[in-house]
Amino acid sequence: MASFQTCSLALLGAVSFAAAQSAAEKAGPLFVQQCAFCHGRDAAGGEDGPDLTRSKLVAADVNGDKIAPVIRNGRPETGMPRFSLSDPEIAGLVVFIHDQKTKAEAQVGKRRGVEVADLQTGNVDAGKAYFNGAGKCASCHSPTGDLAGVARRLEGLRLEERMLYPRGAKAKVTVTLPSGETVGGELAYHDEFTIGLRDSARHYRSWLTENVKFSIDAPADAHAELLGKYTDDDIHNLMAYLQTLR
Repeated sequence: MASFQTCSLALLGAVSFAAAQSAAEKAGPLFVQQCAFCHGRDAAGGEDGPDLTRSKLVAADVNGDKIAPVIRNGRPETGMPRFSLSDPEIAGLVVFIHDQKTKAEAQVGKRRGVEVADLQTGNVDAGKAYFNGAGKCASCHSPTGDLAGVARRLEGLRLEERMLYPRGAKAKVTVTLPSGETVGGELAYHDEFTIGLRDSARHYRSWLTENVKFSIDAPADAHAELLGKYTDDDIHNLMAYLQTLR
């Protein structure tokens, strides 16, 4: 790690170089333990997290000035938690990420990730027409409401993944009791025998399905149904339109 001293000393201040260097040597295993699930073992993207080797933040980072605050504070809006790591550990991670970036850039023609530009080939007007028309997106979503600024919060492949199938979208359920009383809330459990919800006070309530009537409103189901109907043009055009919602 030839560049370690320059990077670590600027980041760590009073922490000794020897301590920082020792932490840097452990940075690979530490990255695998703390970061690999989301960002991949080589920082090139994983289960949920973006490819750090092609990250604009990493590219702009100088001696940890951009990366370290993100590690310390997290990014709650994207689901990234804060990490309680020592300064030497953070310095090691900074060096490790930059090292992986250098290795990735040396692999000419072997790009694994998807660039934002790869997903900007559609027609914005056609995408807007699909959003308001055939796709029926406007029946649940609003470009000035829940989707306002979505292209700032999600970029590239993450935006497309959320568009195609929004994991974590909360379903609602309305249960009608034998007395005629209705109870509504967030769907918490459903199988052949039981229907359960959390009401507005976040209390869990459940009933045997044979004793009640119920209706479920699951927004993600509409996205799943569209998967069999989209054409390639529909997806590209809709992505082009969504990327204008900044």
